Amino acid sequence: MSGLTSTTPIPTGVVVHSKSRVLELQYGGESHRVPFELLRVYSPSVEVQGHGLGQETLQTGKRDVTIIGIDPVGHYALQLNFSDGHNTGIYSWDILYDLATRQDELWRDYLAKLEAAGVDRDTPMAAGPAGGGHCH
Repeated sequence: MSGLTSTTPIPTGVVVHSKSRVLELQYGGESHRVPFELLRVYSPSVEVQGHGLGQETLQTGKRDVTIIGIDPVGHYALQLNFSDGHNTGIYSWDILYDLATRQDELWRDYLAKLEAAGVDRDTPMAAGPAGGGHCH
């Protein structure tokens, strides 16, 4: 699990805005609206991140993805269920705060990776290997 520390901010409120496709994370007096697409393409799951640096799977075609459910994981994380069937990412409080506060930088990185791969945000994902490509 990601390094949760006593300084990791825990949201005081989490609101799903389905129409505008953003997850609002409230921290006391401040509020961050994180697009579903950003949450989805930076999912902390093995399916997206791989097992180490350089093993990430570039996510595309996620502009219209929505969050259809949120489940708490203990007292340290949320599991987000996306409309494309993805639900294996466990978003710990520190990952959520990082995504919320570094959105501009993360968007730039994502768009640069897309450009380097010669695809855009709306390119459909290539089908994975038979069996869903899950590691055992």
